[in-house]
Amino acid sequence: NGTNVKEFILLGFPGTWQFRVSFVVVFALMYTLTVTGNASIIALVWKSSNLHTPMYFFLCNLSFLEIWYTTGVVPKAIGVMLGTSQTISFSVCILQLFFLLSLGSTECFLLSVMAYDRYVAICYPLRYSSLMNSVLSVRLALSSWLGGFLAISLLAFLTSRLTFCGPDVINHFLCDIDSCLALSCSDTWPVELATFLISIIVVVASCVVTLVSYTCIISSILRIQSAHGRKKAFSTCSAHLSVVTIWYGSTIFLYVKPSAHNSLDLNKIVNTFNTVVTPLLNPFIYTLRNKEVKLALGRAFRKK
Repeated sequence: NGTNVKEFILLGFPGTWQFRVSFVVVFALMYTLTVTGNASIIALVWKSSNLHTPMYFFLCNLSFLEIWYTTGVVPKAIGVMLGTSQTISFSVCILQLFFLLSLGSTECFLLSVMAYDRYVAICYPLRYSSLMNSVLSVRLALSSWLGGFLAISLLAFLTSRLTFCGPDVINHFLCDIDSCLALSCSDTWPVELATFLISIIVVVASCVVTLVSYTCIISSILRIQSAHGRKKAFSTCSAHLSVVTIWYGSTIFLYVKPSAHNSLDLNKIVNTFNTVVTPLLNPFIYTLRNKEVKLALGRAFRKK
């Protein structure tokens, strides 16, 4: 690249020392709970033979992703807020951007795959084991990971070719696409166009798959005669539906827009929710709203 800026200064959350320390405590606590909660789900599914189904295989992939997603943000954010690690080199900035956007894209694909899994389970229950077999499950999960990383490769390359002449202060606690575009002194239109098109392909396309799947699911549930049957069918997908609503709401706000020149302060708040809060909520949502997981947890504690 032809940039004159070799490193950036991350501003984080400006304020008094006490204010920033309080943020550090909250971030550290949420990071610990996120890693512990998602790792516990992976261990629980691994140990419980009754959870060896496609649904929980995809859930393990999602939990593994969430651990790395929040790890790519929180440790550096804590260093920024403490003032011990506010600088970030240009190459590491691009690497963080690529890593986070790729994991975010993978999560979109995984959530749509999980919605399709619930569609097959509820609409074709007798054929579920043959349609959603282990081979197809692995292929869908692998496709989600490859698709997520490949989709962002072009965007990361275009961003790395931008010229930065100064200033070098990023009004954020991480390197995101909007902050890079705001600081660049070269033409950012190609990157903005690529961001918008990739967002449409990744976010909107996966969201459409999820919506279509749930439209079929709800239609199928409403045709069930007994209230108990409808409640049982809906309980199998209520946790996933909650996660989907939280994730797509914040992601569409951040990335599906024709221009990147929106409020960076507002993006910072939404990014905090997306990268710190959401990965923490997922294990608790799946634990508290899923009967099979609660039963497996009960058995695990009784054994101990």
